[in-house]
Amino acid sequence: MKVIACYSMKGGVGKTATAVNLAYFAAKSGKRTLLIDLDPQGASSFYFRVKPSSKKWGERFFKAYRTLVKNIKASDFEHLDVIPAHLSFRNFDSMLSDLKKRENRLKRLLKGFRKEYDLVILDCPPSISFLSESIFTASDIVLVPVIPTTLSERTFEQLLQFFQENKYPQKKIVPFFSMVQSQKSLHKSTMEAMSTRRKVFLKSTIPYSSDIEKMGQHKAPVDLFARSTSANAAYMKLWAEISEQHL
Repeated sequence: MKVIACYSMKGGVGKTATAVNLAYFAAKSGKRTLLIDLDPQGASSFYFRVKPSSKKWGERFFKAYRTLVKNIKASDFEHLDVIPAHLSFRNFDSMLSDLKKRENRLKRLLKGFRKEYDLVILDCPPSISFLSESIFTASDIVLVPVIPTTLSERTFEQLLQFFQENKYPQKKIVPFFSMVQSQKSLHKSTMEAMSTRRKVFLKSTIPYSSDIEKMGQHKAPVDLFARSTSANAAYMKLWAEISEQHL
């Protein structure tokens, strides 16, 4: 079983859209996939039309594997299950601060899924926190969408520095360019500069597209309502590249 965290310190970079579309294509390829929505906003749960339990259970999330199992929901797609987010997840940091060996909590819980799933995808909130550190420890790949702008470049460099200072393996970080507008000279020059300086960037890029924005309207991955579009082709290429090189 592999664990992919769709993560960014910066919000609004296409992180959730990436998690949803990759989970969909992974399941479509036959991989037994579990998407865990760790963001209390619950966007990826919403896209898959999966509602969380009415009960607050966030305080028990890191306590026992059986708690996670009880909250797994089937999606509308074969091979794809979801653990939907709950608003109580907003308290994860304070919960983890009181736990011993907090960095390993998530990793230990996910081990219980090894016989049931081939792939776990984590949709992560945009922050650097105790939860983030637990995610970095648990994940095989930290997939980072980067908008090719100066501020996003700065945020990405801060993430690399955080990994270095805290002795997390930088090889886990797998960045790709997201929300790309190829007609913008800034986007072009930033992509060229960052790709030259950091050879780890994936070749696949995700364009800025109204079809991706419509995921909320359709409550579905792009492939279901805009199959022939460049946005859908981009997600297919992204999944193929990740699958080939990292899984």
